[in-house]
Amino acid sequence: MEENELQQLIEGCKKQDRQSQEILYKRLYGYAMRICLRYANSQSEASEVLNEGFFKAFTNIEKYDPKWPFKAWLGKIMYHASIDYYRSNLKWSYMEKLETSHNAIHEASIENQLGYDELLAVIQRLPPAYRIVFNLYAIDGYSHEEIGEMIGITASTSRSNLHKARQKLQQMLTVAHSIVVLLILKGKTWFEKAGGHRL
Repeated sequence: MEENELQQLIEGCKKQDRQSQEILYKRLYGYAMRICLRYANSQSEASEVLNEGFFKAFTNIEKYDPKWPFKAWLGKIMYHASIDYYRSNLKWSYMEKLETSHNAIHEASIENQLGYDELLAVIQRLPPAYRIVFNLYAIDGYSHEEIGEMIGITASTSRSNLHKARQKLQQMLTVAHSIVVLLILKGKTWFEKAGGHRL
């Protein structure tokens, strides 16, 4: 989207023009959804957060400072909408009772081993307390102190949840790798039993 078009849409949104809002929503839907999906348990939860985020963006568009990129402003709103959703739906007692994994962790950076879609699918399987900290720290670059302030935990709890998130991710990747190897081996066995031969 060109800058002139974006500015016209923003001006239309400031006047509460529905057509401008609809066009801006459609043009930035993918960008906003990628942010929401990182924090959500499911596509439907991400859609709920996304719609809440766009509602906040449209009702607060007067506060947008054109000195800064609009996408960055919208992204910040989506992050905060995700965190607000997380806070309102997480039972804090559950967070304290999360199981601790005792498997060894490989120090290699998990987030660099996967493509975006694969990483997103694995991250979405993390428990909410781990997922939110992992996203905020490893992907969005917030410090543990900032994360603690954002979601109402201590910096040490944030560090602990990040460590546990990485352990869980490593476990999930190990299991996924084992399944792929098993399928390959089963495929080979079936292929050979069917009388096939390899070239």
